Amino acid sequence: MTAVQTRRPSLAARPAPTFAPGKAVAYVVALVVIVLMLAPVAFIIIGGFRTNAQITTDPSGLPSPWQVANYVDVLTGTVFWRQVLNSVIVAFATTLGTVALGLMASYVLARYRFVGRGALYALFAAGLMFPMTVAITPLYLVIRNLGLTNSLGGVILPQIAFALPTTIIILVPFLRAIPDELEEAAFLDGCSRLGFFFRMVVRLSLPGVITVGILAFIASWNSYLLPLFILNDPSTFTLPLGVQAFSSQYSVDTARVLAFTALSMIPALIFFSVFERRIVGGLTGAVKG
Repeated sequence: MTAVQTRRPSLAARPAPTFAPGKAVAYVVALVVIVLMLAPVAFIIIGGFRTNAQITTDPSGLPSPWQVANYVDVLTGTVFWRQVLNSVIVAFATTLGTVALGLMASYVLARYRFVGRGALYALFAAGLMFPMTVAITPLYLVIRNLGLTNSLGGVILPQIAFALPTTIIILVPFLRAIPDELEEAAFLDGCSRLGFFFRMVVRLSLPGVITVGILAFIASWNSYLLPLFILNDPSTFTLPLGVQAFSSQYSVDTARVLAFTALSMIPALIFFSVFERRIVGGLTGAVKG
């Protein structure tokens, strides 16, 4: 009896769960934002399973019946896969160039002391405030003078240049966080500066490298303005530019255009969804560093 009596006050002393209105409002707002962001994507994907008559009769309705012919026509054609290949080449080349050059430049800015280091870092930081739209005309003239118009190289090189500021801003804190004692120990063991860079720096900064690689890949995959100015040959079109050309060519076939648009954006959505945690983790590490 005594044991029971001693337990009751401890149970009664537990605080009752309280209702937090602020948290509930935050969840409701987040849910509304998610719905507003996903609704256009769902409309495009579902619209590809409808016919033009269904879209005209009930634009916001569900397919009745569901049609797969639009997606089959796009997937069995050569235009879509050629543009996918161009986008893959441009995105991977841009990512490799951005990561390689950004990692080397960040290593110098983070680990070496020289005159003008602060000014050089500030110059890269200022690049974040310099959008491509401002430089598109002189950039086009430079690409034309280099003879890179209507080539994927004319898109890859400028994208690498414009991705470097973000890459360096993210990677420098990672490289500064590497202890100096580790570098000194590596030198005592006979490791050269290049050996330390490839054996230690690349591995220790891997979270940041993955983050900037994902950001560069997604930005390159979704790039539209630069290919619009550089590429005029349909055989060199990337997917964003191909969607615009396909929409103009089949402007009266709305269902087919929606199917083409849905297929072109699905790879980027899947890629971003798979590596979302990597992006957040890399940016968090950069802020802490």
